Amino acid sequence: MTSVIIPEIKNALLNNDVPFPEENAICHAPHFLSGESVLCLGVFISVSAPHSETTKNSLDSSLRQLKCHFTWNLVEGENSLDDFEDRVCNLTEFQNSGFQATMCNILVYIKHCRGQQEAALGCLRQAEEFIQREHADQAEIRSLVTWGNYAWVYYHLGRFSEAQVSVDVKQVCQKYSSPYRIESPEMHCEEGWTRLRCGGNQNERAKVCFEKALEKKPNPEFSSGLAIASYRLDNWPPSQNPVDPLRQAIQLNPDNQYVKVLLALRLQKINKEGEGERSVKEALEKAPLATDVLCGAAKLYRRKGDLDQAIELPRKALKCMPNNTYLHCHIGCYYRAKVLEIQKMGGKREKLQELIGHALDHLKRADESNGNFFHICSCIACLSSQACRYEEAEYYFQKEFSKELPPVAKQVLHLRYCNFQLYQMKCQDKATHHFMTGVKINQESKEREKNVNRLQKFAKIKLSNNGADPKALHLLAFLQELNGEMQPAEKKSERVLDSGNLIPLASLGEE
Repeated sequence: MTSVIIPEIKNALLNNDVPFPEENAICHAPHFLSGESVLCLGVFISVSAPHSETTKNSLDSSLRQLKCHFTWNLVEGENSLDDFEDRVCNLTEFQNSGFQATMCNILVYIKHCRGQQEAALGCLRQAEEFIQREHADQAEIRSLVTWGNYAWVYYHLGRFSEAQVSVDVKQVCQKYSSPYRIESPEMHCEEGWTRLRCGGNQNERAKVCFEKALEKKPNPEFSSGLAIASYRLDNWPPSQNPVDPLRQAIQLNPDNQYVKVLLALRLQKINKEGEGERSVKEALEKAPLATDVLCGAAKLYRRKGDLDQAIELPRKALKCMPNNTYLHCHIGCYYRAKVLEIQKMGGKREKLQELIGHALDHLKRADESNGNFFHICSCIACLSSQACRYEEAEYYFQKEFSKELPPVAKQVLHLRYCNFQLYQMKCQDKATHHFMTGVKINQESKEREKNVNRLQKFAKIKLSNNGADPKALHLLAFLQELNGEMQPAEKKSERVLDSGNLIPLASLGEE
C-alpha cells in the first residue's frame, strides 16, 4: 500500500504559496525544504504558515492520532526507564542488522523521555538511513512511523512551525475516517517488531499487530513476527499450538535462522529432540555469527545438559558484543551450572576453582552493568562462599537483601543465605531465623517447600538428640501453624528474559 498527496491538499498548499514537489511524491522536511512538517494520512509534508499563528494546542489532537512510538505507551508498567533501556539495548534477540531502523526509532523515544530531543533527531536521521538500506524499494511506506516520530520531536522542541497542520489541510484530511493516520500492513509490522523488541508486557500486542498485517497482506516477514510472538506467548501464558506458526514462518522465509532455533526449542519441549537439533545445526551453519541464533542454540544445549556447548556459543556472541549485560549473565549462570555438575561428579578442586572464577567474572560484570537482576548477587555470594571468600559472600548477600524483590525471589535469597550460615559459617541461630523468614513469605513455591523441609529435618535432628529440645518443639509448632496458609503456586515458565529482571533459570533451584 502506498500513499499519495491528494489534489485538495496540493491546492491548499499552493494557496499559501508553498513550493510543491512532483505529483504523487511523498515528501519529508529534511529532504524537501525547511518549514512546517505535517503528517496527513501518513504523508509527511513540509509547508510554511506565514499567515497564521502556530500554537502548541492546535497540534495536540492531530499528533495523538499518529501511529508511532510516542502513541504506543511502550514504557507503561515499566519499573524504570533505565530498566527499559537496558533491556531494549542489551537483549541479544534482534541485535542483527535487519532491525537497526527499528532500534533507532525506539532510541528516539528513550532520548525524548530523557529530555534529549536533539539526540532524538540524530537517531531519526540514522533510522532514515537504515530504512534506505534495508527497504530501498519500500522506503516511503516504511518511513511513516519515523516521520511520525519527527513530528513529535519537533513539537517537544517547540519548533511548532515544523509540525503544525494547517486548518485547510486538516479539513481535507477529515474527509477520511482517520485524520492524520494511515493503516497499512507495513506500519502494523513496524509496531509489532517494536513491541517484540521491548518485550515484557508488549508481546500480546505485538502478536495482534502481526495478525493485522497478515490480514491485509501475506508476507514472510509478517509471518516470522507472528511466529516469534506466538512462541513467546506459549511460554507465558500458554497458547494452543506454538509449533505450526513456526513451521509456516520457516516455509515462507527459510532464511530466517532465528525462527529455526525457536522451532528447535519448542520441539525439544515436546520430546522431538532429534528434529530440533537438526534445525539448530542448520541455523548455526547458515548464521554462525548471529547473536540471536547463538544464544537460542545455547539455551537448547543447556536444557540437553551439554554445558560445554551452552557456554561456548554465547562466548562467540560476546566477541561481537563484549559489554552485553545479558550475555555475561547467561554465561555466568551456565558456568555456575557447570560448577554444580563437577561437584556432583566429585571433580578435581583445581578445575572447580577455575570454573568458579569464570562464573564470578561474568556474573560480576553483569551486576556492575545492571544491579537490578533478581538473584544475581546471591549467585555471586554462593560462588564466593564455595571459594572460601566469606567476606565477599556476605557483602553480596547483603547487597541482595537491600533490593526490592518479589516474594519468590525473597524466598530464594533466604534459602541461599541460611544455607550459607548453616554450612559455611556454622551459625544455627541465623540459619534458623532465615529458614523461618523464607517460610513466612506466603507464596507457594519450590523454594518455600525447601525451606519447610530443611526446618523439619533440622527440628527432627535436634529432637533425636533431645526429645524435649525447646527450639525444635518451637519450630514444629511454627510449621504446624503455617500449614494450610500457603497461596497457590505461580505457574512456572521459561521466559526469554522478557521480565527484564530475572536471570536465566539455570541459576535457580539448585540448592
